[in-house]
Amino acid sequence: MKDIFSSSAAKLKSVRYLALMAAFIAVKVILQGAFIPVGENLRISISFLFTTTEAMIIGPVAAMVSGAITDIVGFMMYPTGPFFFGYTISSMLGPLVYALFFYRRRVTVFKIVVAKAIVNYCVNVLLGSLWNAMMYSKGYLFYAARSVIKNSLMLPIEIVLIVLVFNLVIPIIQKRGFIGRETAVPLKLF
Repeated sequence: MKDIFSSSAAKLKSVRYLALMAAFIAVKVILQGAFIPVGENLRISISFLFTTTEAMIIGPVAAMVSGAITDIVGFMMYPTGPFFFGYTISSMLGPLVYALFFYRRRVTVFKIVVAKAIVNYCVNVLLGSLWNAMMYSKGYLFYAARSVIKNSLMLPIEIVLIVLVFNLVIPIIQKRGFIGRETAVPLKLF
């Protein structure tokens, strides 16, 4: 595990990976402005596809840095209220979870399901509802109930999208030398 974190931290010193991170950050920031609003502080977006792919390539430390930068720059570009560091913490934890499941590991549909469920329920529902309750006037359960419904409905759709994107992207990024051969495709849903 120590090797995973140290190799990921080393990517923060590589011009190649910093340029890749910058491209991912730019796309994710742009996508922060392109979403479907579902309710107060509830959105549907496809930025998680870029977050999962980036985390698979750059690892946990670099992914957390990228998540923090994405959140802060995205807030400056598209402010939707006062800045709150709790949301930045959530933006760092999601990529951390994905990196722990996908970085230098064989990717399977089971791992995708588990990682996405952890992000949806622990980061988005539990922490997101806490941040919303701290920032706005309604209680924790109000935000948690709405977030559970949204995240539960989106979970299977997001899993299918990740599998489809990984099947398309993994061979390309393997060929470019960004990830090793341990990450196998095709991933089969059924």
